[in-house]
Amino acid sequence: MHRSRFVLAFLVFAAVPVAAQDVYQTPPPALAALVDAPPTPRVSLSPDRAQMLLMGRPSLPSIAELAEPELGLAGSRINPRTNGPSRSSSYNSLALQPVEAGAAERAVAGLPAAPRIRNVEWAPDGRHVAFTNDEADRIDLWLLDVSAGQAERLTTLAVNDAAGGTPFAWAPDSRSLLVHTVPADRGAAPEAPLAPTGPVVQENMGQEAPARTYQDLLTGPHDEALFEHYFDTEVVRVGLDRTVTPLGIRGLVSDAAPSPDGRYVLVERWHRPFSYLVPSGRFPNRITVHAADGALVEEIADLGLAEEVPVGYGSVPTGIRSLGWRADADATLYWTEALDGGDIRAEAAERDRVFLLDAPFDGEPVPLVTLPLRYGGVMWGDGFALVLDWFWNTRMQEVYLVDPDAPGAAPRRLLAYSWEDRYNDPGSPVMQSNGAGQYLVATADDGQSIFLSGEGASPDGNRPFLRKIDLASGETEELFRSEAPYYEDVVAAVDLDERTILTRRETAVEPPNYYLRDLDDDEAVQLTSFPHPYPELAEVQKETIQYERADGVPLSATLYLPAGYDAERDGPLPGFVWAYPQEFKSADAAGQRTDSPFQFKYVSYWGAVPWVTRGYAVFDDAAMPIVGEGDDEPNDAFVEQLVANAQAVIDEGVRRGVLDPDRVAVAGHSYGAFMTANLLAHSDLFRAGIARSGAYNRTLTPFGFQSEERTYWEAPEVYYTMSPFMHADAVDEPILLIHGAADNNSGTFPMQSERYFNALKGLGKTARLVMLPHESHGYRARASVLHMVWEMDRWLDTYVKNAAPSEAASSPEQPADTGE
Repeated sequence: MHRSRFVLAFLVFAAVPVAAQDVYQTPPPALAALVDAPPTPRVSLSPDRAQMLLMGRPSLPSIAELAEPELGLAGSRINPRTNGPSRSSSYNSLALQPVEAGAAERAVAGLPAAPRIRNVEWAPDGRHVAFTNDEADRIDLWLLDVSAGQAERLTTLAVNDAAGGTPFAWAPDSRSLLVHTVPADRGAAPEAPLAPTGPVVQENMGQEAPARTYQDLLTGPHDEALFEHYFDTEVVRVGLDRTVTPLGIRGLVSDAAPSPDGRYVLVERWHRPFSYLVPSGRFPNRITVHAADGALVEEIADLGLAEEVPVGYGSVPTGIRSLGWRADADATLYWTEALDGGDIRAEAAERDRVFLLDAPFDGEPVPLVTLPLRYGGVMWGDGFALVLDWFWNTRMQEVYLVDPDAPGAAPRRLLAYSWEDRYNDPGSPVMQSNGAGQYLVATADDGQSIFLSGEGASPDGNRPFLRKIDLASGETEELFRSEAPYYEDVVAAVDLDERTILTRRETAVEPPNYYLRDLDDDEAVQLTSFPHPYPELAEVQKETIQYERADGVPLSATLYLPAGYDAERDGPLPGFVWAYPQEFKSADAAGQRTDSPFQFKYVSYWGAVPWVTRGYAVFDDAAMPIVGEGDDEPNDAFVEQLVANAQAVIDEGVRRGVLDPDRVAVAGHSYGAFMTANLLAHSDLFRAGIARSGAYNRTLTPFGFQSEERTYWEAPEVYYTMSPFMHADAVDEPILLIHGAADNNSGTFPMQSERYFNALKGLGKTARLVMLPHESHGYRARASVLHMVWEMDRWLDTYVKNAAPSEAASSPEQPADTGE
């Protein structure tokens, strides 16, 4: 077999069996450098669009940080020392920069030593920024004075961030915050009993209660006691003058939101009975409205335990849901209720109704609009509302124009489209702050027009846009669209009167930076200058390629080739395919492009792209559509379509002369791992596979998985056929399994990889299982990530790059076994 001098230059490891390891390993320097590349700061824009907050991100945390204590309670994972989320990402620096040409950034002073900053929120007036900082044994609330560029701790009270979300809310006048705190008299955590007092009992008296495979659920009385302890929250008002005002609001508080006029507080609290079947989001929920001083005004609802929600995408609990404040009114609540019993499979002409309830909340709620599909949210404008509904089976999304001052009046459908049809996606409304912490739909022409921004998917790739649409006629005017050689995304409308917008612009070789663009003269002024994270890889070749599946479905991938590589001179390379399957109801939608040739060449350590530095032709994000049109469900032909997709990308690489078809690996994470195992079981297209944090036995997720709505008992043959575990005997290629030992993702229990490996081992297959301590579904510790890269590199080097010619390569007239 031909091996080019170019490929030989990359041969580092000998092709020997990969041995077991009991210590963390480090990959070659070129790959390690990608892991340690400095991350680009994130940017948060002030409500008045006058300031940018640049938030620096640290490199990957140490394994010691991930080894901090962790409790899994009712679907949440918390650090019992801090009373906040475990494994959370944070920022380690803050800087301010005006949104104007030539302005310099200034570092924020006064930050704590070794900061772990989270929950960054601007005050409605833009003068301050509140954020939390994680200490070793507590979470503190900090305040940044924007004009002074100075930060300091606001209160000595410990923040309770166990419930998730933001554990504080700004008052509309920007002079105080409602803060979730750890009660001062809470006491010590309950200790586990030395011996159980009895069995853990669950029962069901003939009622259907299907549930997906959630993780970290409560398992017994001690878990219930721990949940009540750590989620016990007292809501207090903390002024910018550091005064603390108790409000008498305490309990298992999940949310406390001030009304737009600041006179009321909407509070949601969980209570018993708890569940061992579903997470806290479905626990009984008492919803109350309080005065600004904490006095109870009205109980809105007390919702029961929601264990019996029907299966199917779009099925919902009955009763009040999606509750919030109407953003354009002083103190009006809105919510939705199901009209179809919450069952998306039930035949119904009307599925949801949205209600309004004005202060003082003791009257009857007023119906605002009745929807034919499932409610999908509302965006409030000045004197109008945009109400969304959707339906999974048809992939339809609708947007209705509603007059909130004429409840019950017939709405007008403004937009209707398939969310699968990215080429015709109209975009999302541009929102702007009203100065009281509420975001409204931005308008022009005396409220007659709104603005839409979107990715602008097209056959030429994504070209983000900004459009204006007339609410009366529906006619649109394109104000901006990204043009080659740039990929330029609309971040915010800075001043619609002055027709200036903030954009994020990049090219294939230039990293993203922020620009101030004038729509009238089409000039863009650069505001930030973030450096190239890995300039040594600037010459790596990147190309978006398009090709067809055997049945004519258009496909695409991003092809990466090593710097200086020439196919005619150097010959075909070993290949590495990285993908993630996606279901579609339309073949046309499945064939649409989802990328841009002008986006920056990210060489993240997470996927397959780094191996371009090791001499591979990398096919990143290779399209793996699974199409089921009409009455057919996509998964009815999952295996056949998966193999056809893989065959197509390999054929395209061979056609281009860049790929040696006898030396190709396939890999993916999560559902991509599931894909990888299936491709090895049902085809002989690949020499090896790498499957990270996957699920391999679908009978362990019997009430649905990914986009599959049918239960195991409704479609047992589908569950069987799609489960790699059931076909482990057909795997003829080496497979590397990597899994986070603390994976909390629904369905991908670590047991999935353990059981699959045991099956492969029992059948005498070539397999390796690597369990990463303390890691969840995504891997975060530097030691874990470096070891992951080392494992992948050794596996590819041994079983792909240096693999001996296969029997199929020796007998090219013999077709590949597709497993059909």
